[in-house]
Amino acid sequence: MSPTFSPRMHRSLLAGTALLLAPMGCATSSQVGAARDEAALRTDEPPRVKPKWGLVIHGGAGVISRENLSPEREAAMRAVLTQALQAGHAVLAKGGRSLDAVTAAIRVLEDSPYFNAGKGAVFNHDGVNELDAAVMDGKTRMAGAVAGVRHIQNPIDLARLVMEKSPHVMMVGDGAEAFAQSQGMPLVDAKYFYTEERWQGLQRALEQEKAKEAPPAEQGQPSTQGLSPGQPTPPAQPPAPQQGQPATPAQPGQPSSQPQPQPQPGSSLTPGVDPITGDHKFGTVGAVALDQHGDLAAGTSTGGMTNKRFGRVGDSPIIGAGTYADERCAVSATGHGEFFIRYTVARDICARVEYQDLPLPEAASYVINDVLVKAGGEGGVIAMDRQGHVAMPFNSSGMYRGYIGEDGTPTVAIFQQP
Repeated sequence: MSPTFSPRMHRSLLAGTALLLAPMGCATSSQVGAARDEAALRTDEPPRVKPKWGLVIHGGAGVISRENLSPEREAAMRAVLTQALQAGHAVLAKGGRSLDAVTAAIRVLEDSPYFNAGKGAVFNHDGVNELDAAVMDGKTRMAGAVAGVRHIQNPIDLARLVMEKSPHVMMVGDGAEAFAQSQGMPLVDAKYFYTEERWQGLQRALEQEKAKEAPPAEQGQPSTQGLSPGQPTPPAQPPAPQQGQPATPAQPGQPSSQPQPQPQPGSSLTPGVDPITGDHKFGTVGAVALDQHGDLAAGTSTGGMTNKRFGRVGDSPIIGAGTYADERCAVSATGHGEFFIRYTVARDICARVEYQDLPLPEAASYVINDVLVKAGGEGGVIAMDRQGHVAMPFNSSGMYRGYIGEDGTPTVAIFQQP
């Protein structure tokens, strides 16, 4: 096993060299220095002191304003986040694996219509729900991911099957679903994923897109007016959901005045707009966990962006971008996926912990609040290291998030300020 070099090790080696050059009467000090160096070289060994264990989750970041979130809806979302924390904690408290805790927590969030994953997934341009997910075991660095699946009730479970039951890391679309069936996982009808709120979110996005593409003479006209012949435009009504519910007009939302990072040229995707609150949010759910054995895991699941086209896949299922875990660090991200992919955000955070010897909170904050902001990327991450330190930085006005530790007390937050 080759030792990993770090600034901390470098300081230890310098200290050891200085002690070796000291007078022979310093034998005891030399022994202490040598022991310290030996400990520094054993970077792949678990900490000698039993680490704290726990679980961190997120339910998406973006413009999330108090005035637009009703007390009833806020309470309901907090209750689901709490339920997810408790599901993961129940696994960890029994000595279970971090990987099991992560999938248990994410499964709760996928089953809730409040979050953009599984049951609450947004619709793409064609009125279809396309789901992505990934999971990674920090101890083994095994990983599994799926993208563009349409009939998987809990994509996080299929991602884990890819990791554990196949020689591959990622599967997509029909192939991923064929693999699911080969493993005994049932497919669900597309109508399972339908929620009226997400459908209305698509209608609003289509109306906005239609208005932007209208010729100049029609810019001031109501969005229900047709475009001139030959003008490219999405259909006025996307394909109806399979259960036969008709499309209804989108409800107007109030644009947020919260200043946000500016996207780079050529980045036209926008986050989904919640038709109930009017806020925009990068909908993704995720979890990271540290178990009693000192092992880390991470997982992420999403329905992507409202009105996405052409089989677009974001960062969530891409290992190193939206999901990553190794023996030191675990990260799950939420945000504008194109930026998280370009800047390999999840791996970058863990690399700074490994190579720069930065504390996890410092590494995570730098990537989210410096690197991403300068690039114009919006979003956040949740992260844990093997000592149980937690980081939850985000550069938007809010991020649905929560933490639970050994004591079993769940803590949930939504906004940037208390």
